[in-house]
Amino acid sequence: DFEASFIRLIDKVTNGSRIEINQTGTTLYYQPGLLYGGSLEHDCSPSRSIGYYLESLLCLAPFMKHPLKIVLRGVTNDQVDPSVDVLKATALPLLKKFGIDGESLEIKINRRGMPPKGGGEILFACPVRKVLQPIQFTDPGKIKRIRGTAYSVRVSPQMANRMVESARSILNKFLPDIYIYTDHMKGVSSGKSPGFGMCLTAETVNGTILSAELASNPQGQGAAVLPEELGQNCAKLLLEEVYRGGCVDSTNQSLALLLMTLGQRDVSKVLLGPLSPYT
Repeated sequence: DFEASFIRLIDKVTNGSRIEINQTGTTLYYQPGLLYGGSLEHDCSPSRSIGYYLESLLCLAPFMKHPLKIVLRGVTNDQVDPSVDVLKATALPLLKKFGIDGESLEIKINRRGMPPKGGGEILFACPVRKVLQPIQFTDPGKIKRIRGTAYSVRVSPQMANRMVESARSILNKFLPDIYIYTDHMKGVSSGKSPGFGMCLTAETVNGTILSAELASNPQGQGAAVLPEELGQNCAKLLLEEVYRGGCVDSTNQSLALLLMTLGQRDVSKVLLGPLSPYT
C-alpha cells in the first residue's frame, strides 16, 4: 500500500518513467525517466509517515529540472519513520552545507496528522543546484544549545507542558540554554487522530545538529504512554545521540553520504558515529 503510493510519487516528480508491477506484486520493473520537478501534490498512504516519502525527495530534489514545490498529505509524526519536524531541523541545515540553500528551501507544517488516520499536510520546496560543494566536516564541537518542539493534537494542551517539564528535568543537569516550544494544534489543523510527541535537537558550536524524537502510541494500539515518561525517554535518546558522536545524526547519515558521492570530483570528509542499521 505505502510502497505503491511511493511509486506513484516517483512517477509524479519524473517525466517518462516506465513502471510495471506483476499481478502478484512480487517484482517491479522500473525504467527511470527525467527528474522534472515543478508544483505537485501527493496523498501519502497513512500506514507510513510523510517522512518516509520526504527522505527520498530530499535526495532527489536538488537535481530536478525545475525547482520542486510539493504538498504532501498524510501522517506527519509516527513511531517508525523520521518525522517532518526532525527532517526540518536536521536535513535542511545539512543540505545548506552542500550549497543547496536560498529562500526557496523550506519544509512547512500546515497541519499535523497522527496515526492511524493522519490528516496532516506539509509543504516542501527546494531549489535546483547543478553542482554541490564538497564539505570538510570532521569536528562536531561542543554542544551549545538544545531546542525542541512538544506537540499535542486532539488531547489536552497540558500534555505538551508535562513533556517539556520532564525533558528539562534531565537536560538541565548538563546545559542551561534549553528552549522547547509547545505546539498545540486546534480544529482543522490537528488532523484526524489524537496523539502527542516530542522532537529535540542539540546544536554544537560548529553547526552540527543532532536530533531525537518520540511519539505516543497510535489510538487503540498498545498501552497508553504518560507524557512524563515520553519526555524523559526523548531526553535520554538525545543524550544517546550526543554520546554516539559524529557530525551527522543517525537519521541523516545516508543523505550525507549520498550527497558526498554526487558532489564534484573533490574530497569530502565527514565524521559519523556508529552506523545505524538504517544506513
